Amino acid sequence: MDSVEATAAGRPRDDVYPQGVDWNAAIPVGPVPDLLEEAAARFADHPCIDFLGKRYTYAETAGMVDRVARGLQILGLRRGDRVGILLPNTPYFIFFYFGILKAGGIVVNCNPLYAERELEKQIADAGIELLVTLDLTLLYAKAAPMFGRTGLKRLVICPMAGILPWPKNWLFPIVRRKDRARIPADDRHVPFARVIDNDGRPAPVVIDPQSDVALLQYTGGTTGIPKGAMLTHANVCANARQCTAWIPGARPGAESVLVVLPLFHVFAMTVGMNMAVALGAKMILLPRFDLEEVMRTLHAKRPTMFPAVPTIYTAVANHKDAESYDLSSIRFCVSGGAPLPVEVKAAFERRTGCVLTEGYGLTESSPVVTINPLDGVNKAGSIGLPLPGTVIEIVSLEDGRTVLPPGEKGELCVRGPQVMKGYWNRPDETATTLADGRLHTGDVAVMDGDGYTFIVDRIKDMILCSGFNVYPRNVEEAIYMHPAVVECIVAGVPDPYRGQTVKAYVTLTAGATLTREELTAFLKDKLSPIEMPKLLEIRDTLPRTMVGKLSRKALLDEEEARRSDAA
Repeated sequence: MDSVEATAAGRPRDDVYPQGVDWNAAIPVGPVPDLLEEAAARFADHPCIDFLGKRYTYAETAGMVDRVARGLQILGLRRGDRVGILLPNTPYFIFFYFGILKAGGIVVNCNPLYAERELEKQIADAGIELLVTLDLTLLYAKAAPMFGRTGLKRLVICPMAGILPWPKNWLFPIVRRKDRARIPADDRHVPFARVIDNDGRPAPVVIDPQSDVALLQYTGGTTGIPKGAMLTHANVCANARQCTAWIPGARPGAESVLVVLPLFHVFAMTVGMNMAVALGAKMILLPRFDLEEVMRTLHAKRPTMFPAVPTIYTAVANHKDAESYDLSSIRFCVSGGAPLPVEVKAAFERRTGCVLTEGYGLTESSPVVTINPLDGVNKAGSIGLPLPGTVIEIVSLEDGRTVLPPGEKGELCVRGPQVMKGYWNRPDETATTLADGRLHTGDVAVMDGDGYTFIVDRIKDMILCSGFNVYPRNVEEAIYMHPAVVECIVAGVPDPYRGQTVKAYVTLTAGATLTREELTAFLKDKLSPIEMPKLLEIRDTLPRTMVGKLSRKALLDEEEARRSDAA
């Protein structure tokens, strides 16, 4: 495995950097599947996956990955082909994620909550010909219409019953019969059993970690138009290693991670899966967030690591029967996806005795860039210090180049081995975002004299709702389909639980009416639940800029004034 040498330029001061963490250390990188192969070699008989009680060791997981990789090659997968994964948190996700990469393919993570039109855009843009999903009607009903609408040629169908422990695996086809999709028996539908019916010896594929793309991870970037961030094997591997280095007290082969964040999200992919594999940790997978199940799992399975978003930590800390659950096993918690309120951090730490630390990242950086020390100074409101080998620079908002001194506000820029190769088929946007060798994040920040960074504003209009990115433009396009809507602005307004809530401001045709419930019903097949506007305000007119453009900023200023008056 190669390594990336960190540069001394922009290095944080030794006296503020966490003890036991070397910012200047070489960061081992290689093909992403090597993370699993190394763990399987060291911890073959250790538990790797625990899914609703069904367990797989590292040896069993690596063996299944080999069979998936070989099966995909037999199906015709070639080096560089994009393969979509439309799955919730299940063992299948891990099998196919590493299997696709080992076979030489590129993973494209697809959100199972996507509306059909969103999935269609992503499949078409990435050029996906093979998509992996479950035999559940909820998912298959979205995937099947992609035949004919896109270049999709085949669906790999994974049986839900096949990953459940006994007797659930036996009862599922009977009790949940209505939830199971009717799958046609034709060449376009490939059963999982057919994929793994081989000797588990994939043809070797030569991978250049620095140049070969491992993932197209879709993001709205700074514009809200979905595009695929090309994350190389080196990017993804480096970020897993950087995060591992941030926890010098971690015990390889002895940790366990509760993975409730969806693995199709880049934060969970890195911190919940890749870092766990790098540590030889057990991954306790939950298919979705259900507070009662999370509490039972924390109590019964005693994970030592629990990455999550602020809304989850809020829910755990404020659970009505919190005192009846033993949460003392948790040793390491990193919050990401949205700003962590100081009161949430304090409440969770009081409840668990664990230090809850906030990190920061974005899809284009694989994603983690900074984290507050797990053992050291956590500054309220700060996103922390840069990971090993990572340089944070605050540059002038006027020229986009001049690096500003501590205390001055500018755009947060990143340099490091985790920074993407660029955007898929978008050279102009790549050149803008990666200008002067820096990743321009679109976030306005200030750095203090100790090297801690504080986000103070956002250039982008993106809404951070429960740790998920919601892009106003996408929601606005869907709302504009309603025949009564004349104009629309969508914005994120503060929400004590979600971080931000999606609010729609609309004007209507003369004489028309529209309630939030009616709008929700209209948007049901056009937006995912997380994108759905929770608030609706009907107006006679919407504010505009001096050049006549609709002004989101004016509405947000009004919301801020309203909150100030109420306080």
